[in-house]
Amino acid sequence: MPRPFCLRKVGFVPGVSYFKPAGVPLRELAEVVVTLDELESLRLADLNGLYQEPAAEQMKISRPTFARVIESARKKVADALIHGKALRLEGGPVLQPPAGPGRRRGGCGRHGHGWAGQT
Repeated sequence: MPRPFCLRKVGFVPGVSYFKPAGVPLRELAEVVVTLDELESLRLADLNGLYQEPAAEQMKISRPTFARVIESARKKVADALIHGKALRLEGGPVLQPPAGPGRRRGGCGRHGHGWAGQT
């Protein structure tokens, strides 16, 4: 039986869902889908400058999983920039931050994963 899939913790949800080259209608562009966990990996590693181990801990995933996620994200962004494609930001296997002061439990069910009692 396969291992249970763990949700990846993201620290934010972007206020936009598309980025595209200027001057070209969206309907004329090929698009690349970047999931929220991939976007979070870019934020932690490339924007915040974290090394893979602490970034993986923040996302509640293993370091090898983080490496695969960040590699996929960088490849997709490079493809969109070099080939003039639109980037669509959406979904993925994520645990989004709760809206209110109450924390909810989530993740894969293993001890130490999810939002309960964490900030």
